Amino acid sequence: MAVKNANYYQERTLRNLDKIDELLSDLPDFCEDFFRGIEPRTSTLTRLNYAYDLRIFFDFLSKKKFHGKAIREINLEDLETVTDTDIEIFLSYLSHYSFGGKSLSCDERAKARKLCTVRSLFKFFFNKGLIGVNNPSKVATPKLHEKEIIRLENDEISDLLDTAELGSGLPPHASGYHERTKVRDTAILTLFLGTGIRISELVGLNNENLDFSNNSFVVTRKGGSQAILYFSDEVADALLAYLEQKKEDPRVPKETPSPLFLSMQYRRITVRAVENLVKKYARIVSPLKKITPHKLRSTYGTALYRETGDIYIVADVLGHKDVNTTRKHYAAITEDNRRSVAGKVKLHKSEDET
Repeated sequence: MAVKNANYYQERTLRNLDKIDELLSDLPDFCEDFFRGIEPRTSTLTRLNYAYDLRIFFDFLSKKKFHGKAIREINLEDLETVTDTDIEIFLSYLSHYSFGGKSLSCDERAKARKLCTVRSLFKFFFNKGLIGVNNPSKVATPKLHEKEIIRLENDEISDLLDTAELGSGLPPHASGYHERTKVRDTAILTLFLGTGIRISELVGLNNENLDFSNNSFVVTRKGGSQAILYFSDEVADALLAYLEQKKEDPRVPKETPSPLFLSMQYRRITVRAVENLVKKYARIVSPLKKITPHKLRSTYGTALYRETGDIYIVADVLGHKDVNTTRKHYAAITEDNRRSVAGKVKLHKSEDET
């Protein structure tokens, strides 16, 4: 299968690599060996997140463990002196800490991710025989509480699309741009709600990825693998309307591959811009819910499970490798189940039973 949207993903990879190199210049020299060693089995995004986490970890060690020793001067012998108690202190420190002149805090999931990063670092050098201890492995992962499932209900879905199409409820400064963006924005929201696509997959789409002969498109999944997804006629209508608008606009660049969704500057739309447009319309329709592109994905996953009752179909369409990840998208249905059985248990016998 040809990688028709390779440019976007190649550019994103190069940006990540540049940022990793920049962050490595602020980390101890031995970290370069770690990142080189994990490269074959990790994505650039994973390694970038590791670099951000290690920057916080070594800043903590410099301040609290080694009392002002420069981060770049920390060596593997120093790493061997880090105890499991030090790691526990680090996790507590993350509840409220300062970095780069800012006051920051981590929730339980952010703490768990940073612990995972530190474990990976120690495990790498322990397995290489370069350090004799692997104390982070002794530290328990912070308990993770289930997050509340937030999704749109059917009437909210309809209202969201109507708001994008008509612009009702938008503030005056946003109404001026709405005429130019309403067809694009409607297509984006319809694609999210009609396919459960990830935001990175949506942003990376090109015109050439769409096939209206069978209502399908090619997406690049996490890790770089590709998949063919299918969409309804309702989604097709929204996409075709947007493509027709682009076709009639002489300012749209004639390039190949051609980014599907464009910014107002006629460049590929960014992840941040998509997040902002979702937020803009969602807070009009459902101001008490913090709706993001990922919540639209959850909305689709829940709706698909309701229609099919098959968790494995939902996992396949959403691109989840682990079906337990998929369960989060339909966990809210347990509320519907509880409501449906509320009247099943009778406390008094009916006249027919007496």
